Amino acid sequence: MAQLVKYDGQIILGSSSPRRQQMLADLGVSFTVVKPETEERIKSGELPRDYVLRNAREKAEWVFEKKQSDGDILVISADTIVVSNGQVMEKPKSESDAEAMLMKLSGSRHEVISSFCMIKSDKGGVKQTTHAETTFVKFVDLSAEDCRYYISTGEPMDKAGSYGIQGIGGFMVKSIEGSYSNVVGLPLAEFLVSLRSLVSA
Repeated sequence: MAQLVKYDGQIILGSSSPRRQQMLADLGVSFTVVKPETEERIKSGELPRDYVLRNAREKAEWVFEKKQSDGDILVISADTIVVSNGQVMEKPKSESDAEAMLMKLSGSRHEVISSFCMIKSDKGGVKQTTHAETTFVKFVDLSAEDCRYYISTGEPMDKAGSYGIQGIGGFMVKSIEGSYSNVVGLPLAEFLVSLRSLVSA
């Protein structure tokens, strides 16, 4: 059977995101899931891109520390944030928080930055790679009723920026510049290039 990536060791996904799990499975990658216990909090003066890269790296390093005694392993982790006018938007803490985010995004252009970090450990030693990708998304003008309806579906509550482009939230998206999969949570083209490079290193 043809494979996009061949790796004889254990691949571990350090993410509880069902979207990332599905995307990785769609690439034909066999993996186990370990949920990292790391704190995601932006530091004073930290740039959004640096923050999302650090989050992915800290998740991968946490999982690697737990699993490095398991032999040949490759740990994958990722993170996604939405940035509007310099403000980082992560997952909403409440429905009112989600509504405030959606109204802020209404009718405007924002950035979605997704990052990934991979750490491989085998007889060749330990190797690590990180990458961040930015996609620009433009929203249609939203009414308060639009936002309340969307929130009532429950979809936005586990998503950065309070929306999922691949789901019901697609009705809010007017245009997109860049990688679609990046908005979902993992820039697949760039990820696959990095994964192939790492497993062959």
